[in-house]
Amino acid sequence: MAMQLGGSRSLNAEPNVTPLIDVLLVLLIIFMVIVPVTPKGLAAMVPQTPRPGQPAPDATIVVQILAGANGAPVYRINDENIANAAQLQSELNRIYAIRAEKVMFVKGDPGLTFESIAEAIDIGHAVGVDHIGILTPQVNHGS
Repeated sequence: MAMQLGGSRSLNAEPNVTPLIDVLLVLLIIFMVIVPVTPKGLAAMVPQTPRPGQPAPDATIVVQILAGANGAPVYRINDENIANAAQLQSELNRIYAIRAEKVMFVKGDPGLTFESIAEAIDIGHAVGVDHIGILTPQVNHGS
């Protein structure tokens, strides 16, 4: 606060706000420089509708792992039975060798341990699948 002595020797009670405005403008500039301009967020892939004349996208690959009679997992790719994990890997390798979009979904039987499902996910990563989703059973919320 500044005090001025006038001719009548009275004090001036008005604050000098000019330095406060300068400080405010400097702080505003500092915060504008510090805050990044680019927004941050998650990268989302939005499905695009095919254009006329463009070929239809490849069918979605769903790997199902079912509980076998002897406890060993039974593999299926889109309703096609697969004998074992080695054949699953060779079949997925054949499928994804010609695909540009490397997306796979895994659906596990509730009676299996996660180790069996994780093995199928590892096989998918081994053949070069970029995005692997896990399908879960649909839950009804009320009747």
